[in-house]
Amino acid sequence: MDHDQARWTEDDRRYEPLLAEKDRTTVDVDGTDAGLPDDLTRDTLTVPQLSEPEVARHFTRLSQMNYGVESGPFPLGSCTMKYNPSFTEDLAARPAAGVHPDRGDQSVQGTLAVMHDLADYLGRIAGMDAVSLQPPAGAAGEFAGVLIAKAYHEHNGEDRSEIVVPDSAHGTNFASAAMAGFDVVEVPSGEDGRLDLDALGAAVGPETGALMLTNPNTLGLFERDIEAAAEIVHDAGGLLYYDGANLNALLGRARPGDMGFDVMHYNVHKTFATPHGGGGPGAGPVGVSEELAPFLPAPRVRETDEGDYEHFEPEHSIGKVHGFQGNWLVLVKAFAYIARLGDAGLADASAMAVLNANYLASQIDYEVPFGPFHHEFVASAGDQDAADVAKRMLDYGVHPPTTKWPEIVDEALMTEPTEVENRRSLDRLADAFDAVAAEDDETLVSAPQRTSARRIDQVSAAREPRLSWRALEE
Repeated sequence: MDHDQARWTEDDRRYEPLLAEKDRTTVDVDGTDAGLPDDLTRDTLTVPQLSEPEVARHFTRLSQMNYGVESGPFPLGSCTMKYNPSFTEDLAARPAAGVHPDRGDQSVQGTLAVMHDLADYLGRIAGMDAVSLQPPAGAAGEFAGVLIAKAYHEHNGEDRSEIVVPDSAHGTNFASAAMAGFDVVEVPSGEDGRLDLDALGAAVGPETGALMLTNPNTLGLFERDIEAAAEIVHDAGGLLYYDGANLNALLGRARPGDMGFDVMHYNVHKTFATPHGGGGPGAGPVGVSEELAPFLPAPRVRETDEGDYEHFEPEHSIGKVHGFQGNWLVLVKAFAYIARLGDAGLADASAMAVLNANYLASQIDYEVPFGPFHHEFVASAGDQDAADVAKRMLDYGVHPPTTKWPEIVDEALMTEPTEVENRRSLDRLADAFDAVAAEDDETLVSAPQRTSARRIDQVSAAREPRLSWRALEE
């Protein structure tokens, strides 16, 4: 593999006018009509004096300094980002897609129809009887789902205090349960990496509100005893919660509702190719069984006898969890993606996700201790430090996998290529894995060497970010 893939060097910086603050010009500005207090306005502004080619080249260089999903794969296991098709962006950018949240139902019938049909799509895909689109992210969907479970138990006169969570679960599972006021009971995985039924049976009791479970789990393993687990929890009066992070492995193959799950959230950013994270909008719709439908967030959308659409409030709703019907334009993209693929396309997507993960795992030198897996796998870096492996992979022009988690694999490299990558892309990833696997610790510790930024103090960067474009004094 060609190591010289850096597109930006220290020498290049002296040719970048904006970064060097060259050719600055002070201009007069008039803030008298701004309607702001005097201390928030200024009379002069210092700006770079640049030609159009210089500005165009500056922003082109900035784009080349970043790695994005349009640059290459993002094999971050679990909450993976996959390529978001541009046609969905075009749809969301249409003027007709912009709707004020306070408009009356009769003036937004098209919007309500899309919401109604998307909820129907999601319900049928996962075997859920009712869906709310409101939660603005996967973790928010989790929290809403746990609140629904809590409201359900309280409505039935029960004050259940515990949520059972496997040790391999997403950290947000623990946080969502705790935020909703539950005590978290952690259960260990078995030797095969799956849920230990004996440990589950010992943890479940009259205080159990729900079991939060991901299937396939975070090792990419399908929970083979899911029906037995559901029976244990339901016999104790608890509910089964499905973390939808890995639903993309099951599309067109299996449905959480058919497995016995009562409530779930959908990670539309991975399953249905919408934007993810970065401080921007997201979506985490929550689906429930018929018994829990009265507790969904309000309002929901339904079709009237006359064929129109209207908002309504479920009888025992937990209330509103987000403005309007969630992040509307993100939901438009999810709807468009599902509608274009259809049943056959979604089933093909899950097949390709599983095929790609298994192919990539077969091509790398690192050990993969658990299998057979589906859409993702967790390799072990062995004697190497997984974080150093990730930093070094950047030098090979690829994005590294998730590291150090789940903790049941030593020096974990949690990897998910998704269904959108072709064999050439997977081979490039495998080459990077294998090249790093053969390198010594000194090389890994000094990485990355070929990126626009070197290794940083991540704690300080998070707590005291320095975001100015100007050179800052120490």
